[in-house]
Amino acid sequence: MKTKIRSNWSHAILVCRKCSKKNLKRGGGYGPKGRPLAKALKAETGAKRGRKAPLGIVEVSCLGVCPDRGVVVVDSRSPGQWQIVLPDADIRELARQLEDLSSPARAGGSLTRP
Repeated sequence: MKTKIRSNWSHAILVCRKCSKKNLKRGGGYGPKGRPLAKALKAETGAKRGRKAPLGIVEVSCLGVCPDRGVVVVDSRSPGQWQIVLPDADIRELARQLEDLSSPARAGGSLTRP
């Protein structure tokens, strides 16, 4: 039995599932189609499911710190800085920053407002 499995992920993006779905019910979806944040990021980055994708976008249970209408995103390259993404955020810019392999994603600023 294998005890280790190789993955192509360069890093993982953790997205609060509960608050993303709550915003969707309020009419605050993400991206042009108004999807939950994780699905919008997967569509924008072209990330596929599973271990063969270049990066992992994973919905996690509630992190307990999401503000009203915001969703917390954690980049595994900089776990000490959590990002808050609002429904009016520029998903293309956010996806570009999160999939950039050369440097950790920046917190604040252009991530929360277009």
